[in-house]
Amino acid sequence: MKFPAIIFTTLLGAGSLVAQDAAPATPAAIRNWQDARFGMFIHWGPVSLKGTEISWSRGVQVPVEEYDNLYKQFNPTKFNADAWVAVAKAAGMKYIVLTTKHHDGFCLWDTKHTDYNIMHTPFQRDVVKELSAACKQGGIAFGTYYSTTDWHHPDFPLTSPGGNVARPKSDLEAYTKYLKAQTTELLANYGPLFTLWYDVPQKFDATRGAGVINLARSIQPDIVINNRTGHNGDYDTPEQEIGGFNLDRPWESCMTISSHNAWAWGGAQDGVKPLEACLKMLISGAGGDGNVLLNVGPRPDGMIDPAQSSRLKEVGDWLAKNGASIYGTRGGPFKPGKWGASTRKGKRIYVHVYQFDGGQLELPAIPAKITSAKLLPGGKLKFQQSASGITLTVPVADQAPLDTLIALDIDKPVMEIPALTVGMHSASLAVGTKATASNVFQQAAGYNADQAIDGDMETRWATDAGTKQATLEVDLGKPQTFTKVAIHEWKAGGERIRNFELQYQNGGAWKTILTGTTIGPDFNKAFPAVTARVVRLNILAASEGPSIDEFGILK
Repeated sequence: MKFPAIIFTTLLGAGSLVAQDAAPATPAAIRNWQDARFGMFIHWGPVSLKGTEISWSRGVQVPVEEYDNLYKQFNPTKFNADAWVAVAKAAGMKYIVLTTKHHDGFCLWDTKHTDYNIMHTPFQRDVVKELSAACKQGGIAFGTYYSTTDWHHPDFPLTSPGGNVARPKSDLEAYTKYLKAQTTELLANYGPLFTLWYDVPQKFDATRGAGVINLARSIQPDIVINNRTGHNGDYDTPEQEIGGFNLDRPWESCMTISSHNAWAWGGAQDGVKPLEACLKMLISGAGGDGNVLLNVGPRPDGMIDPAQSSRLKEVGDWLAKNGASIYGTRGGPFKPGKWGASTRKGKRIYVHVYQFDGGQLELPAIPAKITSAKLLPGGKLKFQQSASGITLTVPVADQAPLDTLIALDIDKPVMEIPALTVGMHSASLAVGTKATASNVFQQAAGYNADQAIDGDMETRWATDAGTKQATLEVDLGKPQTFTKVAIHEWKAGGERIRNFELQYQNGGAWKTILTGTTIGPDFNKAFPAVTARVVRLNILAASEGPSIDEFGILK
């Protein structure tokens, strides 16, 4: 994992790489994959002997010759596939994805296409075969990670460190045949597979990636394939961040349980993320209509570290009680945010609340009647529904420490409810509202000012690189009274704004309502009531071109 910036940028822009000749997964296969919601990622290999990152440390922390010969010492005698499956089941995970070959080229199965594999170690056991069988026995779906790139293979054009070194001689066509032959082995010998998870398609374009996808589907028609063959595939894979709300394109966030964000075994001092962080990954992921693939890095002896397995057990304990709000649900209708997230199924909306405002949560209005509202598993809950919104009130004593779960039953199928942004149902989103900006990134319509007032956190107003000052002006159509502002700065860009003021137009002059320095992804501020038609965010200083997901003036 750990993309160099140039590779990661290429992947994020992969939406434009559309090859029309790649067969898609069936809707039923995608639905089955989405229903699982939570899986275990496993990064493992001889590099665990060093406690450094898999592949990326080759030629950096570990000299290439030493790295490539670690397999001769690799003898994980405590490896037990059933034990790994037991950890996944205890965590409430529904599938496992194993790194059968990472960028370092080492293979964890008995491949017939290279001797650089597990059968030529002192261990001499087919890990993929044993884990595949254990998953089938344990009722866990099994998928394989396979790196599109290979810095060890002599035919691949690039090598270590980090795939930044060009080989003097290579043969990409020969390597592609090698990749397809190994893909065939994995599907034919260890399938049917839940997913094929490719990675870092250096030198592979959409057409080459489509060839890989079509080969896989010729062997297993219902296979689900990610977006890292060079082609878009069936689902997106945001890395080390939870994806944004998206009902149209399936996605899965790959995350690490390691407190240092290590993928492979990071040593005895690596540590694990807090339970709260792990639960929020899962809840916000499902709330955005995505899956979460949470990674563990087994030790060199083959055991999953007890600290990691213990944390996963805590997640599983929570899921044992609340799994109905995660598995088989769709995201929304209330989009995830700092407040919490929501999921839905049938005629029920599950509202996961991370934090209340004075014991209350204000949700936007929905075009349906709430027939029942209850706190899960029990407790006091008051709710009010009106044309302007929904108010949920829970006493502090009944609020859960990590996630307060509320079930709302409504009088129609939940998927008929449009996606709504919590905290942004404001005057600025009224009919007739218009926005203008002093600068728009490359003058592109997809980044214009209106993107900051459309109620959609997946769109944004953006400015050109190097922009230090800018204004976002909103015309509400008529004078309106408001008392709050909510601003969501583009999270992926970081806190770029360094000095700003919120102003309203009074006659021909601008009057300042409030001032501030940083904004960040969840800025909310109240102020004495102001009545005006035109307001603006005046950015006085920024470290880089400012970008705003949403700007809302609240009544």
